[in-house]
Amino acid sequence: MFKQYHHFLALQYAVDEINKNPYLLPNRTLGYQLLNNFHLEKLAVESSLIWLSGRGPIIPNYSCDKQSNSVAVIGGMSATLSMAMATILELYKVPQRFNIKEEDIDWPEDFHQTPTSRCNLKCGPGFQKTALESQPRCCYACTPCPEGTISNQTDAEQCLQCPEDQYPNRERNHCLPKTVIFLAYEEPLGMTLACAAICFSLLTVLVLGVFVKHRDTPIVKANNRSLSYTLLVSLGLCFLCSLLFIGHPTTATCLLRQTTFAVVFTVAISSILAKTITVVLAFRATRPGSRLRSWLGSTASYSLIFTCTLIQMCLCGIWLGTSPPFLEMDIHSEPGSIIIQCNEGSLLIFYCVLGYMALLALASFTMAFLARNLPDTFNEAKFLTFSMLVFCSVWIAFLPSYQNSKGKAIVALEVFAILTSSAGILACIFAPKCFVILLRSEQNTLGILKKKVTS
Repeated sequence: MFKQYHHFLALQYAVDEINKNPYLLPNRTLGYQLLNNFHLEKLAVESSLIWLSGRGPIIPNYSCDKQSNSVAVIGGMSATLSMAMATILELYKVPQRFNIKEEDIDWPEDFHQTPTSRCNLKCGPGFQKTALESQPRCCYACTPCPEGTISNQTDAEQCLQCPEDQYPNRERNHCLPKTVIFLAYEEPLGMTLACAAICFSLLTVLVLGVFVKHRDTPIVKANNRSLSYTLLVSLGLCFLCSLLFIGHPTTATCLLRQTTFAVVFTVAISSILAKTITVVLAFRATRPGSRLRSWLGSTASYSLIFTCTLIQMCLCGIWLGTSPPFLEMDIHSEPGSIIIQCNEGSLLIFYCVLGYMALLALASFTMAFLARNLPDTFNEAKFLTFSMLVFCSVWIAFLPSYQNSKGKAIVALEVFAILTSSAGILACIFAPKCFVILLRSEQNTLGILKKKVTS
């Protein structure tokens, strides 16, 4: 019993099935002659000559002479054997099917079912056929489709790539639509951040109302109430601008959110810088005829705020004019998901904008720290120092996290940094003043303040 006996069984079965079915080849009977070449080229040529001569091995009780014309020859089990046979058979024009402050035999039109033989099971959906070395093409391995591809038919020659907005299912036999990911208002994280932004902005409005209502009291006047108003308005806008980061990103929000945040935050920080300088100058300009008194007015303070903000606006203008933020769809970072996000465009200018705010915060922190030991009643330098310390700590922690995050995690981190730093400024600067105004009104008198300064 030779090694490739199962191939002979497949051929015998196919021929028998065709002959038994009266609808396939009516009034015709298929036969076959099997010649073994033992995987030797010499015997393959010899078998071809034997077949061409019409003679074959003698089998008892059988007439093995050629009874009718042969219509085709099936070659050997390897390309080498098949080529050796083809060299002889092509001379006689024989149809051949070989394994090289490999095409199907062309059967007649009425032949609707072509028997096939194989040495392995069919490759189901999710798999592709892979040729085996030194084996005929009907012998192949079934390998799973590579990542990102599918096959939705049996015995697929190769797997197909899913469209960009789809991904393969676990079985890799069909594509599924990708999930769109962004920091949405409807999800718990987005809803929490949005509610926090609205609540803090309302709290800022409430503090502004308290300061306006008690604008003629000594503690409000002593801490430069016009700058306090400016700082409170800018903080309220800082809280609200964080809402631009939440929800489905658009081209408009991508252009506005970083630039709006940068300009509004610059107004807030430069207001703190102006308040800090005012506190320092207030105790340096006590001498009669001091030239420093001219810097204590609101004109000088607002000139400083305007200048600082104008520089930031110029940076943002360069950013928008050269390499502005834009909307992008990230289809590769997370399998099965499409991350809709705003690409910051030029990271260099983005870091310049953040660095400029950090420079203003550092200047405010330095000035406030130097004035921290001045009399407490009029002096808000300690509170300004704490506020800038909170601000710097939050953004120093944010930058490494920004580099190591992706998708909506980046957006959530930035919103959290905006809310935390703004809330830190609001709490450190205005919470002590609101406490005195609302709960210790007896201390909010000019006599008490003068007495503390004298002491």
